[in-house]
Amino acid sequence: MFLAHLVNEPCSDPGLYVKLKHRREAFLFDLGDLRRLTPRQLLRVSHVFVSHTHMDHFIGFDYLLRICLGRNGTISMYGPPGFIRNVEGKLAAYTWNLVHNFENDFTLRVTELGEGGSAISRRYRCRRAFEPEEDVPMSGVPVIVDRDDLAVRAVFLDHRVPCLAFALEEKQHINILKNVLDDMGLAPGQWLRVLKDGIRGELPPETKIAAPGRDGNGKRMVTLGEMARRAVMITPGRKITYVTDAVCNSGNASRIEELARDSNVMFIEAAFLDRDRDKAASTFHLTARQAGTLAGRANVGYIRIFHMSPKYRGLEDEVFREAEEAFLEEKQAIP
Repeated sequence: MFLAHLVNEPCSDPGLYVKLKHRREAFLFDLGDLRRLTPRQLLRVSHVFVSHTHMDHFIGFDYLLRICLGRNGTISMYGPPGFIRNVEGKLAAYTWNLVHNFENDFTLRVTELGEGGSAISRRYRCRRAFEPEEDVPMSGVPVIVDRDDLAVRAVFLDHRVPCLAFALEEKQHINILKNVLDDMGLAPGQWLRVLKDGIRGELPPETKIAAPGRDGNGKRMVTLGEMARRAVMITPGRKITYVTDAVCNSGNASRIEELARDSNVMFIEAAFLDRDRDKAASTFHLTARQAGTLAGRANVGYIRIFHMSPKYRGLEDEVFREAEEAFLEEKQAIP
């Protein structure tokens, strides 16, 4: 269901782009420099999750906004305490006297997560010059997005300011058996998304779905129950975790390990080599060894490190190697 990749090179601004397969939708984790993403990619974004608003994690807000202006659509954004003030400061930096003439109305739905578990959501519409509208109380951490197909969880970490880490988890993976479709004379297409949504939403088995025949041979009505029984295999969903900007203390370590437990892929910062761990501690970052150790203890399947200090340009392989060695050491120690 997920196709995830880091936006930038390891020593550049952090950011993770997650495309949801079979949907015109993508999630963004952090808003660093986004210029490596195409407008087409950015226009798929429906949700943005910002760990904190240091410049290297938030400077891309303006670029994303510029791409989306003049188009219909809504982006839901989530961030730590003070996030609404930060977004409003960005919006207030520009003059919006002509936007009432726009035919389309781009909307931001901004949710600020509180450390006590509360959250507040506020809406901003382009054609209203991004004036704030309707505060809506919401449930906060740990579960901040909860849909039929997926959930996003968050925890607060200590980066001398509250910093969010996120886990994106597919609730179940619905595999379509293409050989069965062939035997039934059915062609793949958008109707399979309808089928999957129906299974996730637990619609009645007798629900009818229009399925195209192979070779353009008209359409045939099939039932959800028949297709689920014959052409579907359900397996556990995939999980990815995104962790950045956190000092390695006991509280952060336990929260990171719990959030990332059994992730298929963990994207985690490795700002410094272990020989520079004093610098990492003083700037509230992780070393590569610490990142690998945390990932191994969480029993993740695969580790991807990013957000290295620029001082390691040309030494990226050494940072990768240190993280990988610590990761494998911890994995081998798991009974």
